[in-house]
Amino acid sequence: MKLLIAGGAGYVGSALIPRLLERGYLVDVVDLFWFGINLPPETGLLNKDLFEVTVEDLRDYDQVVFLAGLSNDPMAEYSPSKNFVYNAAAPAYLAYTAKKAGVKRYIYASSCSVYGYTVNELYDETRPVSSSYPYGISKLQGEQAVMNLANDDFSVIALRKGTISGYSPRMRFDLIVNTMFKCAMRDGTITINNPTIWRPILAIEDAVSAYIRAIEAHEKISGIFNVASGNYTIGEVGDLVRSEIELHLGVKIGLTIRHVQDVRNYKVSIEKAKNVLSFHPRYDVQSIVGELIKHGKEFSDWDNPIYYNIQMFRTLENGVTTPAMPMAAGVHA
Repeated sequence: MKLLIAGGAGYVGSALIPRLLERGYLVDVVDLFWFGINLPPETGLLNKDLFEVTVEDLRDYDQVVFLAGLSNDPMAEYSPSKNFVYNAAAPAYLAYTAKKAGVKRYIYASSCSVYGYTVNELYDETRPVSSSYPYGISKLQGEQAVMNLANDDFSVIALRKGTISGYSPRMRFDLIVNTMFKCAMRDGTITINNPTIWRPILAIEDAVSAYIRAIEAHEKISGIFNVASGNYTIGEVGDLVRSEIELHLGVKIGLTIRHVQDVRNYKVSIEKAKNVLSFHPRYDVQSIVGELIKHGKEFSDWDNPIYYNIQMFRTLENGVTTPAMPMAAGVHA
């Protein structure tokens, strides 16, 4: 089977693609490589804007996986217009083009952010969505557009992912567990802005498994699926990160608790993904921290802009290059 991964040079793709190659798939990546290339040498590379991808480009692929877009709320709020272009229009265009090319399945990286703010309720995929901020709105628009194309000959799967964290060869420190780990290692303290807020956390290893389950699902399966490793309050995440670091590294980590209002609060059920895709998460916050500790020596320069999507985005917007930044510009998760 031949796969095209849009935005595959990003945080998730750099962890997913080695696993796909191990399973015998032929894998190409279409990307503009903001953060360089951290992929196995047998990966096919196409340096191209997604809006320039044609039907002819996609004819040979069995499935297309969309990992691209402007990732996370700070980037969406910094440039709402580009957020809606790359998170809503781009997946719709690529799915439309893939269907015309005869691709059999399209997998879209959606987000649990579409749920917005809920009050202590466990949400499944049938519950209403109510996001009122740019990132959540755009992810929902992209999801609705691609799902509208599904039929008996074109399977569409949207994975509403929890907040991903963990180690990737294309590392990020702007994700909840990774950020707390970075602050603990760099500053000796973790700051929690609102301990009561709920979030579904998704270990990157479980995210990789979710994509594999979607790729290998029966050809007639389409639908929207929540995927997460578990639901946690932000306060509990901070406690777990702190205790794991103290246990394994023997250092004392401080904790600062604030009570900043947040417009995002949600926890999700993953029963549908378990029953339909056979997605069974195996990781938790403690194992995420364990992997970060294992690879911690790779990251002495905690403030390097390459680890923070919003910093790199601002740099590119201003037309400035840094030694850590590749010359090609583009978008990916």
